[in-house]
Amino acid sequence: MRREIIHIDEEKCNGCGLCVPNCAEGALQIVNGKARLVAENLCDGLGACLGDCPRGALTIVVREADAFDEEAVRRHLQVKENNCPNHGGCPGSMTRVLKTKTATEAEQPGGEMASELAQWPVQLKLVNPNAPYFRNADLLIAADCVPFACADFHRRFLRGRAVAVGCPKLDDAAFYLEKLTEMIRNNNFKSITIAYMEVPCCGGLVRLVREAARRAGVSVPITEVKVPISVKA
Repeated sequence: MRREIIHIDEEKCNGCGLCVPNCAEGALQIVNGKARLVAENLCDGLGACLGDCPRGALTIVVREADAFDEEAVRRHLQVKENNCPNHGGCPGSMTRVLKTKTATEAEQPGGEMASELAQWPVQLKLVNPNAPYFRNADLLIAADCVPFACADFHRRFLRGRAVAVGCPKLDDAAFYLEKLTEMIRNNNFKSITIAYMEVPCCGGLVRLVREAARRAGVSVPITEVKVPISVKA
């Protein structure tokens, strides 16, 4: 049948994911860094997601498409509820830019220290390599254990930087290499800081970042900071 349905301009879409949680039918998903229509019969064509795209990549067009199917939507949402994916559909993984306090506000005596986190998510597996907070940023790549070993992690490392965290021993190194290469190639980073633990396996994170920069063909200042497990007496 001929009806109204969502259209996604892939040239404009940067995969930020802001449209995904605003589609009540779950018809949109981030796949390979771009918003995609999961199935025609899941889109009601009403355009509730249009205003959430910062680049104007979403429009409503009239074309031949499968009819909207409320029962299919119900089954689809039930599957999503039972098995929330790691990326591109889970509300907890939605790209967000957070507002942080200034350095002066964050260090008021007698009060709770404010977080320096300026984005969400932070896990390297979950971050969108084309997220807006990465563009022209100073990037921090931190091993998972660093925030636990470094008491002033927020002030020393996180302040003023975009961040991605991961573990080169427990996670998929090949996936990380591919993700890091795309991030470095596409975002014109001003600098990259690698914060890693003093244990031997954590040096793999340094090798991954440097190899990704080489594959990306990008010249960017890279600083390595080795964090001790405990403070020496």
